[in-house]
Amino acid sequence: MLQRWIAHLDMDAFYASVELLRHPQLQGQPVVIGGRRALPEGVPPADSPAWPRLRDYAGRGVITTATYPARALGVHSGMGLMKAALLAPDAILLPVDFDRYRHFSRLFKAAVLEIAPVMEDRGIDEIYLDLTDVPGAQASAPDDAHAGVRAVAQRLKQAVREATGLSCSIGVTPNKLLSKLASDMDKPDGLTLFTHAEVPARVWPLPAGRINGIGPKAAERLRELGIETIGQLAAADPAWLAGHFGSRQGQWLHDAAHGRDERPVVTWRDPKSMSRETTFERNLHPRHDREALGALLTRLAEQVAADLARKQLVARTVGVKLRYEDFRIVTRSLTMPQPTADGPTLRRWAARSLRDIDLDRRLRLMGVRVEGLQSADTVPDSPALQVQESLPLF
Repeated sequence: MLQRWIAHLDMDAFYASVELLRHPQLQGQPVVIGGRRALPEGVPPADSPAWPRLRDYAGRGVITTATYPARALGVHSGMGLMKAALLAPDAILLPVDFDRYRHFSRLFKAAVLEIAPVMEDRGIDEIYLDLTDVPGAQASAPDDAHAGVRAVAQRLKQAVREATGLSCSIGVTPNKLLSKLASDMDKPDGLTLFTHAEVPARVWPLPAGRINGIGPKAAERLRELGIETIGQLAAADPAWLAGHFGSRQGQWLHDAAHGRDERPVVTWRDPKSMSRETTFERNLHPRHDREALGALLTRLAEQVAADLARKQLVARTVGVKLRYEDFRIVTRSLTMPQPTADGPTLRRWAARSLRDIDLDRRLRLMGVRVEGLQSADTVPDSPALQVQESLPLF
């Protein structure tokens, strides 16, 4: 019987690493990616005062990612840039460039597929791969029973580096749950491989919160119950776990702690929706900043349209998400007479969905979302859908 081998490949500090390809003089420096600050012209050295620094940032932006030297200073993705500035004031601040990141994402995935064709796409910088039937994966050597799959994983790492110039970390185990955990054990540029028999030695000493699916609230609840490590979770009575977390989650916690996971690598997943959103550098007023909001709505609709085109999909429903300055969120959506992936059409119907919103409160975020997705091949060509009446942005 073949040994099942599942790999989780995670690009190392992906956005930051892509930016360092463009600015190699910043290698080894604390660099934060986030916001939209202008960059200096030319190729200034890393210590040049021309680079924007975190200490000079003012706004509500958050960190998209950071280099490992920046992380060592305590900053991390999702942290507010102004809060990060207190920890790493001299860190260099670079703007995000999602078009460039998506380009490199396509490059590394295409390279991997040449070696391991069974791939589950989990986002811009991570994938699962079923290596079980990859030629050579079941081979062994006198001093390494898993030499074959280890060599395949090394080939994957080399292919990614040759295609992109970037490093990745790979975890290889018998299932997705363990491989996700393993890929984070030896970052950056790591390769971690172990079998189910090694779970007690490799996995049980780790904090329970390291299991993908145990979020901060669940981890805190486990700590309150005296469970700190995965090993302690594995030793807990399933009935006791069910009593505290419910039968379904309790059983999952017990299985996860023992490294049990039978989920297959899914090569195609029908998306239920797509969305793009942006947080403003300053609060915008629906009336006073109508032109700026209109331009942002157009850009978001065009980005969603481009995402649909890449996936060869069309959408039947389009809507807008708004977050007010007090963090209250409102959403509005409309179902169009015919599915479309046309950017201007999505923009017009998105604007139309906002006719009844509150116009007297400032906004901090806007997003465009499409639902009711289907293959573009199933929809006959037709003129773009027009909104008959002339409508303002809001």
